[in-house]
This record gives sequence, structure tokens and C-alpha cells, in this order.
Amino acid sequence: MKIKTKLRLGIGLLFMMIIVLSMVAAGYVNLLKNDTENILVDNYNSLEYARNMLLSLDQLQSDSVSVKEFESNLHKQQNNITEPGEGEATQKLTDHYASLKITKNSTDLHPRIRNDISDLMKLNMEAIQYKSNVALKTVKSANLWIAISGTLCFLIAFTLFVNLPGNIANPIRELSESIREIAAKNYAERVRFDRKDEFGELAGSFNTMAEKLEEYDNSNLSQILIEKKRIETLINNMHEPVIGLDENKMILFANGEAAKIIGLTATEMLGQSAVELALQNDLIRSLVQSAPVSEVKTAAPSLKIYADNKESYFEKELVDITITPTGEKRQLFIGQVIILKNITPFKELDFAKTNFIATVSHELKTPISSIKMSLQLLENKQTGDINEEQKQLMDSIRDDSNRLLKITSELLNMSQVETGNIQLNIQQSNPERILQYAMEAVKTQADQKQIHLETITLPELPLVKADTEKTAWVLINFLTNAIRYSTEDSKIEVSIKRENDTVRFSVKDEGKGIDSRYRDKIFDRYFQIPGSSKTGTGLGLAISKEFIEAQGGQIGLESEVGMGSTFYFCLAAI
Repeated sequence: MKIKTKLRLGIGLLFMMIIVLSMVAAGYVNLLKNDTENILVDNYNSLEYARNMLLSLDQLQSDSVSVKEFESNLHKQQNNITEPGEGEATQKLTDHYASLKITKNSTDLHPRIRNDISDLMKLNMEAIQYKSNVALKTVKSANLWIAISGTLCFLIAFTLFVNLPGNIANPIRELSESIREIAAKNYAERVRFDRKDEFGELAGSFNTMAEKLEEYDNSNLSQILIEKKRIETLINNMHEPVIGLDENKMILFANGEAAKIIGLTATEMLGQSAVELALQNDLIRSLVQSAPVSEVKTAAPSLKIYADNKESYFEKELVDITITPTGEKRQLFIGQVIILKNITPFKELDFAKTNFIATVSHELKTPISSIKMSLQLLENKQTGDINEEQKQLMDSIRDDSNRLLKITSELLNMSQVETGNIQLNIQQSNPERILQYAMEAVKTQADQKQIHLETITLPELPLVKADTEKTAWVLINFLTNAIRYSTEDSKIEVSIKRENDTVRFSVKDEGKGIDSRYRDKIFDRYFQIPGSSKTGTGLGLAISKEFIEAQGGQIGLESEVGMGSTFYFCLAAI
């Protein structure tokens, strides 16, 4: 509990008890006041009226003034009837006095009136005695409750007097002693308050300060300098360019390799703002700019840098540096390290591989075309008749030559993709014409497996910005794969619909589906699902992805095991 809350509760409780004590005392004083007023008003006045009537009784026959005084007091008594039986006694006195007025010379009415007045006085005296006893009981009750309330107030005040100063002063004394220990360089001193109030928070802050002071005290400046030199030497001897930035993009260090490719000396870079240097140096600008945040992680493009009279390729790796300060839990960002990995040898090998594949594929297309032409000549009846076995051999040769031609075409397309030589003829294209071209291309293949191709198109579809030939190639590739992995007598659904500002082409089959482990890799080059038939190169979907993304579109997959697969791509509508 907070100290402020404790003080409020203690003082508030004491304040409430004082209010209660005041209310009890005031209440009982008011009761006593009412009791004494009742005695004065109700009974004392009646006794005064009776006494005056007794004094006037003996002179009623001789003095008219006494008669008036007697009647006046009798009238006042009639208006001051407050006790039980007082009304009957007053009425009896009134009756006897009325009789006396009629028979003035009666000798027995005077004693009766005197007795009536005596009865009236006796009745009021008894009432005074009773009310006096009631007032006495009220006084005793008031004394009891005032004593109880006063005792409670005293106990609460005494408890606060004994405990509250110590509750506040003892932690302050302990904290003062700990501060004196810290001042004496005893940084191992700690304050241990097992409390959830302000002193507990103060103890936590004090202990954090002591931990940091102890850490600083135990550190050795010469050791720190040695470690600093060691780290600088390690960074300078690295064969890869390394640049260190603080949280404000100020350059902390840069090794010789980094200075060499940037074209500045380390002295010109150290302590300078990378943002300001980026205004004059394109390479630094490309290094310090952060990659855009994206849900889909893609490989960062390599940097092509001309240094030492040659072109080199580097991959940038940006490492965020965070620390957890002593005594704290939240991590603190303190800077970044930029590491450039030299991938020039791998790029050269990749170029060599791409050129080799392109050359071989191009050279293979000529003999394959010759083989297909020879098959056409053999099938011509003018060259002679062929038997059934020869026909089967020719069909086998045709299938193999078609498969080889497809593989070489895919390899050539991939070599164009890798070298960046994709030739796109983007224009306004009709989605339905693209669909019709693709359906006609795979109709024979679908009929051979008795697969029903169902098309779903919405009316008034907008035109798309696309290369008609390459978009149709992608759709044909989707359909070919769907036919390959579908069972006989199944159905493939091809649909075109508008989604916001794009047109979506999708191909849905009833195959066995694709496991979630392979969905992220399905568009990778040369990837084929384990256990599937190895009838291709694994390049079709990778080339499709490159073709669609080169047109500014998106490509994707939706699939569940046992529920079939849906391959789709979206192109911008016009």
C-alpha cells in the first residue's frame, strides 16, 4: 500500500471518529436540553399556576382581584395539560370552582378545591421526579458513549502516533545509511525493502544505480582500450567491407575494404552523418537506406560496385544492434552494422552457367527441330508405308522430341530471365482471348485423360495490361500441370473475375493438393514436390512467376491436401 494511501486512511479514520464523538456528544446534549425544557414548560408552570390558585383561594369572597387571578391561573392550567391524569384533575378543579361561584357561601367546596389543587401539584411533582430520572439515565448513557468514542479515538491516535513515524522514518534512515555507504565507494550496498509503496520504488531505483556504479567501478579503462583495439583490428582485417552506424546514423567505424569501395578514406567518414554523405555518394545512399517492410520475404538484390578497375557484386546484410542496460528489462537500439558479402565469384559462375545453358539449349533446338521434321516426312505416305511397330517407335520419338523441345524452351526462357533480357510486349489485352488461346492449346491433352474443362467468366470484363503471348504461356502452364496431376474423368475449373483494380485468372483442379511444407517453395527454380513424377525441369512455375511479376502482376497458390489446388495470377485492369 502506498504511503499516501496509508496517511489518508489513518488520518481519515481519526477524523471520522472525531466527527462521531462530536455527533454523539451533541446528540446527548440535545436530549438533555429537551428533557429539562419539558420539565420547565410542562410541570414547573403547572406548579406555579397551582401555587397562585392556592394563594387566591382564601380571598375569593372578599376580593374581586383574587377572583380574576384565580380564574386566570385556572385558564392557564387548562391550556398546559401535559401529563396523564392531569386533564381529569384540572376538569375536577374547574367543576368545583364553578359550583363555588354558584353557591358562594358553601363551606365544603373550599376544602375540595384545595384538595384538587394539591392533587394537581402532586401529579406534576411526580412527573418532575420521573423526568429527572430519565434525564439522569440520559446523562449516564451520554457518559458511556462519549467515553467509548473517546477511547477509540485515543487508541487510533495512539496507534498512528506509535507506528506512522516509524513507518516513514525507518526506511529513510536505512536509505540514508546506504547512501553514506555508496558515498564511501561501497558499491555492493543494496537496499532491500519488501514493500509495494513509494519506498519500494525508491529502493529499486537506488539498487539499479548501485549496480551501475558497481559495474563502472569494476571496469578497467586500460582493459577497455585493449578490447577496443582488438575489435578495431579484427574489423580492419576482415576481407569484407564493414561499416558501423550509431542510432543517429553517425558512422562509428569503417574498415579499409569499405573505404576502398566507397571511394573515401576512413578519416573522411568517421564521425560524419551517413545521411549527409549519402547526398554526395550514391553507394552510401544505397547502403544506409532500409529495405521496405513486406509480409513476403524476398532476397535482397545484389549491389553492383565498380572498384579496383573491375566490377564486383556484393550482398548487403544489415544487422541491428540492441542491448539491455543493467537493471532494465527493455532492449535499447544503439546502432547498425552494414556487412557487404562479396559474391563476385558466384555471380561469375552463375553467368557462365546461364550462358552455357542458353548456348546448349539454342544448339539443341536445331537438331530437335530436324528430328520433328524427319518424323513428319516419315509420316507422309509418299515416303512409303510403315508398319504398326514402326508407328509406335515414331510416336515414342515424337513424344521425346516434344519433351526435349519443351525443356530447351524453358531453359532458354530461364536464361532470358536470369540475364534480364525478358522482352515484353505489354499492351491492352482481352482476358477472354487469352483464355480461349490457352484452352485450345490444352484441349487435346485434356481429352486424352477425359478431363472436363469448365470456364467461368463474368460479363463485361475489363481489358488488362499484359503481354498476351507470355500471359497465355503462364495460363497454359497452369492448365498443363492441372491436367498432369488430375485423375481421369475429373474436372478443372478455369475462372476469370475482377478483384478491385485487377483481373484474376485462376485454375482449380481436383488433384491430391500440395502439402503446406512445399507451398512456399513451389515457385522456386528447379523445385519439384518430392514423390511427384519427374517429367519436367521444375522451371515452369518459376518462369511463370517471373513473367507475371515483370508485368507488374501477382501470382499465388491456394491448396489443401486432399482438396485440390488453385493456381492464380492477377494483372492490372484498364
